[in-house]
Amino acid sequence: MDTTRTSLVIASVDGRVLRLRQANREDVIPVPARLQDLLPPEHLACRVWEMVGQLDLWEFYVDIEVAEGTPGSPATDPKILVAVWIYATTQGETSARQVATLCVEHLAYMWLCGGVTMNYHTLSDFRVNHEGALDCLFTQIVQRLAEAGLVEFKAHAQDGMRVRASAGAASFHRQATLEKTLVRATAEQETLRQSETGETSSRTARERAAQERAVSERVARLEAALTELPAVQAAKPAAERAEARVSSTDPQARVMKMADGGFRPAYNWEFAADTARLVITGVEVVNMGSDKAQAEPMLDQVQARCGCLPEDWLMDGGFVTLAAVETAETKGIRVLAPVPEPKDKTRDRYAPLPGDAPAVAAWRERMGTAEAKQTYKLRAATAECVNAQARSSNGVYQVRVRGRAKVRCVALWVAIAHNLRIWIRHLLQPLTMTVREPAVAVG
Repeated sequence: MDTTRTSLVIASVDGRVLRLRQANREDVIPVPARLQDLLPPEHLACRVWEMVGQLDLWEFYVDIEVAEGTPGSPATDPKILVAVWIYATTQGETSARQVATLCVEHLAYMWLCGGVTMNYHTLSDFRVNHEGALDCLFTQIVQRLAEAGLVEFKAHAQDGMRVRASAGAASFHRQATLEKTLVRATAEQETLRQSETGETSSRTARERAAQERAVSERVARLEAALTELPAVQAAKPAAERAEARVSSTDPQARVMKMADGGFRPAYNWEFAADTARLVITGVEVVNMGSDKAQAEPMLDQVQARCGCLPEDWLMDGGFVTLAAVETAETKGIRVLAPVPEPKDKTRDRYAPLPGDAPAVAAWRERMGTAEAKQTYKLRAATAECVNAQARSSNGVYQVRVRGRAKVRCVALWVAIAHNLRIWIRHLLQPLTMTVREPAVAVG
């Protein structure tokens, strides 16, 4: 074998003659001439593109203003942006800046872009500015999976997952502090406006615009924090309302008890999933740490998306209220959830109480049966698995965006990516990469 261009002979190492392969970056190596040749057809990125091509993305196109015969640069095709963000979500990428870098360094992202240049502003804005379109896309995928027989309506499980917000504990302030800070920020904003007419300013136009934008955003966040304050005060006992605090960086975030027992600013992500194949059928984001009011809205959401409801609805004790049980039972759904332990230890927890509605009494008796207890075991295997996959595969530990609407967009991307992988796994075999892929960089 000819090694003259890739090896170097060294004859003075312990009396041995070594042959070493060394880097030769002046050499010419064969590189595929077409982007199409960068990835094999069964690569996950190619599969994502194929599936996205089968979806109706009309809602993403309606707001595009650049048309033939009108001024302005061409807009990036939403199909590319949808595919890039779905693929990035499957890889646990949560930063628009990082995804923009990968679009010029990583073969899979380069293939998806197909020669279209990307910048992080475009990626970031697209990710969080299309909540309605994302909601419709999620519904469309769920319906396609149901039509393919990949969603069974025997049992669905619901669970909440606390996700750290993009806000620190030190950003939470009482009303007096928020008002003082707003006064200072407003004064700074007015000073900047007046300095525009001054002749001594050494700042460039870009620097002035950036500083003004930063101050304006700060004022808007402080005003939003004061708007959120009454709701936070109303949730506290009368004696504690003066101590109510709201974040000045993400006013809609709330301090919640996390899985490790600590308290941090967070949002509560709610998922409903089919127990058969773990297809996510419902997504919601709320800023309440308790799950007690979340069962009924999720039932309505799943019915609206799927056109029907499952036979069994599995949820943990945090969701249980008598009203939720009665509502679900009147819809023809069997509720499988733990019956609270009675204060009187001598009373049978599964025996109906005198004031129970028929639906509540049936639920208590049902949960005492071996069949219900066995079926209820599916809840942890479903809900906990979906949450674990969201954290491990999709990088859901802390969101980088602020505001409930934007956080809900991120949750929808996670659910869409999750369901699309199930679609690919069952309908487009074989798939060469079914776990988080290592970086395949160009360099």
